[in-house]
Amino acid sequence: MSSTLIKAINSGALTRLAQAVAVALSATLVGCQTSSTLEPDAATHRVPNLAAGIKQKPVFLTHKPSPLAPPQDVWERMRQGFQLQQGNDMNPRIEQQRLWFANNPSFLENASERGSLYMHYIVERLEERNMPQELALLPVIESAYNPMALSRSNAAGLWQFIPSTGRYFSLRQTNFYDGRRDIQASTVAALDYLTRLHDMFNGDWLLALAAYNAGEGTVSRAIERNEKLNLPTDYWNLPLPQETRDYVPKLLALSQVVLAPEAYGVNLNPIANEPYFEVVELNQSVDLNKVAAMADIDQDELFQLNPAFKKRMTIDGPQHLLVPTSKAQLLSANLKMKSDELLVDWQQVRKGKQEALASNDKPVRGRTYKIKAGDNLTSIAKANRVEVKDIQHWNQLSGKDLKVGRVLVMSAPGSAAPKGSTKGRINQTIAAKAPAKGADKAVASSGEGDKKSMQYKIQKGDSMYLVAKRFNVEMQHLKRWNPRTGQALKPGQTLTVYLPH
Repeated sequence: MSSTLIKAINSGALTRLAQAVAVALSATLVGCQTSSTLEPDAATHRVPNLAAGIKQKPVFLTHKPSPLAPPQDVWERMRQGFQLQQGNDMNPRIEQQRLWFANNPSFLENASERGSLYMHYIVERLEERNMPQELALLPVIESAYNPMALSRSNAAGLWQFIPSTGRYFSLRQTNFYDGRRDIQASTVAALDYLTRLHDMFNGDWLLALAAYNAGEGTVSRAIERNEKLNLPTDYWNLPLPQETRDYVPKLLALSQVVLAPEAYGVNLNPIANEPYFEVVELNQSVDLNKVAAMADIDQDELFQLNPAFKKRMTIDGPQHLLVPTSKAQLLSANLKMKSDELLVDWQQVRKGKQEALASNDKPVRGRTYKIKAGDNLTSIAKANRVEVKDIQHWNQLSGKDLKVGRVLVMSAPGSAAPKGSTKGRINQTIAAKAPAKGADKAVASSGEGDKKSMQYKIQKGDSMYLVAKRFNVEMQHLKRWNPRTGQALKPGQTLTVYLPH
């Protein structure tokens, strides 16, 4: 038999063998499919629900899809911008938080429903800065996406700024307007703050997030401690407060749930990948309730978009409104034709201010004040329109240490208390230069030369370096002004700071 024939026979045999294998494999697959349809229990079995307490391994998207067309859903757009997932799949601290979200699906579902008004705006701002889209979920952790949220430490808004940090980032706070609740202004401030922290900690987003929660001083000291002990200085190995130890895993766990919500029993309703609101400029202060009626907007919805206007009047804040996109054109037209009908009733506003001033000017003869946690003599004196030295004299106080629960006399025996002077009012909110959370106790005192002297009360997380940086002074000068203060600061200590006029 020739070699050519042998090769032909072998080739034909191999072809028939391959065909036989393919047929057998197809029959096997058909058999598997048939058997599955014959078992009703298997066919109707649902994916285990973690909300029922059944643990599952985390589900991750290892490759982000790159569609030709932009996503129709904000959630998908957010997922495509995640940057913090690498190496976090088997971390037990993240898993603990992930299981909590899986066992409490309504928390994320309700927060996302509230956040549907704001998420597109936040996702776009993050995208413009090339920041991780996981940060769009930070308001879920901070406020459950409720712009009216107010914490025990007086932190407010979606991003939970305390008063001093808000002022540091130019978030104006008055009786009529609170910029910490302004959707646009607070988002820009939060992203500015996170960017600064990211730069401060050499591009480490986990350390930046930890500092957003605990303050940069707390994180810096934890890093210094580990460096001295030759220990790792990454977030996972730092000795941080328990709240901060849970804070970053909570955000990472939440982002993992958002990556595959069905696997965790969470139902995330689609959010259209388009602006929910538009900015409508105003020429005069208007009443939000009148605007809602004229533009056929639900009053509560209009206030949810403009929660910074505390009295529902555009006073003390930016002269514009956020309005649902579908109503913006109608409102703009009405503003041109019927703007007078929307104006604030200034007579009512002036009456309210006069009543407030009158209550502040009432005589304080015989008044007393019960000390609360967090009080100091300066804040008590300001609230009662008296001088610190007078409180010390009337109550025989030698120092500034106060005991919670003690009752202080607010006037001299048998006489009216002195009316508060303007002394001490200058730079009374100098703590606005303190970005660390909880730092809200700086108070101006007296002038010296061409500078203004003030006393700053040390907060948890502060250091000499951070205080100097906060008030834009040289650390060597700060040390010279406070020769008895060591490098290690304790909460409650006071530092003297001289600032230019």
